[in-house]
Amino acid sequence: MPLSDHKVLVANRGEIAMRIMRACRKLDVAFTAVYTAEDAASGHVRLAREEGGEKSLFQVSSYHDANELMAVADEAGCTAVHPGYGFFAEDFRFARRVTKRDRKLIFIGPSWKIIRELGDKINTKRLARGLGVPTVPGSDRPIYDEMEAERIAKSVFEFQEQQGIQRPLVLVKASAGGGGMGIEEVYDPDQFRSVYRRIRNYALRQFKDEGVLIEQRITDFNHLEVQIVSDRSGTNPVHFGTRNCSIQSTGLQKRIEVAPGFAPDELEYTFNAGRVLTDIVDYSLAMARKVGYDNVGTWEWIVTRKGEPFLMEVNTRIQVENGVSARISRVHGKEGVDLIAEQVRIGLGQPLGYSQADIASEGVGIEYRLIAEDPDNNFTPWVGRIEHFQWKDQPWLTMLTHVPRNEPYEIPTEFDPNLALAIIWGKDLDEVKARGLEFLNNLRLEGQNGAGEPLKSNVDFLKANTGRILRF
Repeated sequence: MPLSDHKVLVANRGEIAMRIMRACRKLDVAFTAVYTAEDAASGHVRLAREEGGEKSLFQVSSYHDANELMAVADEAGCTAVHPGYGFFAEDFRFARRVTKRDRKLIFIGPSWKIIRELGDKINTKRLARGLGVPTVPGSDRPIYDEMEAERIAKSVFEFQEQQGIQRPLVLVKASAGGGGMGIEEVYDPDQFRSVYRRIRNYALRQFKDEGVLIEQRITDFNHLEVQIVSDRSGTNPVHFGTRNCSIQSTGLQKRIEVAPGFAPDELEYTFNAGRVLTDIVDYSLAMARKVGYDNVGTWEWIVTRKGEPFLMEVNTRIQVENGVSARISRVHGKEGVDLIAEQVRIGLGQPLGYSQADIASEGVGIEYRLIAEDPDNNFTPWVGRIEHFQWKDQPWLTMLTHVPRNEPYEIPTEFDPNLALAIIWGKDLDEVKARGLEFLNNLRLEGQNGAGEPLKSNVDFLKANTGRILRF
């Protein structure tokens, strides 16, 4: 079926919805967008009206209502659904429903079986260990035997001591739990047995399953990612490099992402940073081949101060920060890589059409997440009205935002107050940092809340942390 015969339901909002729409137009694929009443002023609504054809925009009561989304898809004559990120992006039940309903649609993402397989962190850890991929020490399945639990806990304590951690700890958690329920930290090996028994009994009472997981918490690390892309054959995955996402809020939410993940030619590391980047790419590709991965995905890693990588999880979706990897990537020597367009194209059945040898990278990219929040108050979201949002256009700057540039915008309280993504390119680390600061210093972002208090944003936080990007 030619791409031009398809129509994609954009089952998301804001800047990611806009990126999906633009990718569809680039590919000559029709689309239908959705919005809620709270999002009526969002840029994705305006773009859908300007760029879409007949039945290109529908109001829904919620982005979380699968029944409503399916009704829109049917009414608009859609052939596929793109979930973006968040909402239904990693919900294998939703993906399965999309592909198995009476009026079948294509789910633009990995197959539902892969989402289910890699969405289970215990299963992912077991799969990784079977391939010799390093994972964080601890159990890869629920533990029901006290003696086995003690052996695992001992190995976790010993590993941390080898890392030079002054006060090792073990996490003991109910395997059937969630939302932070049924978790305790153990610092004293002699206390492990009593904590294990307490969590096991709690799990049995609360969840009717006394399985317990024993894990390590690594606190001094860099957070790296590997961007994987593969077509529906699942046999030829390629990578679009690495990213470093270590500059985060106190709640461990990413605020600055940098591609590539380290700069071994420009910065000194206490370990072989180039080798680490090669290793995590090779490990990620090995897992992708093993499961027959068939769309875009991100393998998330932690790298310790000793330069030891451990797989954390796999995100079976497009990520917010895909654009910074695309910005430094070249396919057949050409700029302008669009990973969302690639996702749509291969999701609709086209072959990848290139190999790893055809992909190269050039320069360094920074992605700033511009957010209405108060970094000095635990990154508390700010609610109010943006009155001015302006920046100086540059050839090295890409701005992705659903916020109107030249008119006031009321931030919806129903969603996270993410305002924009600013992607900066430079030929090297010094240039990209200088350009990043130039952008932030010239940015005009002003507004006030209902009490007349001025807008709070993370711009100063981004400025303060630009100097330390890619440093461990």
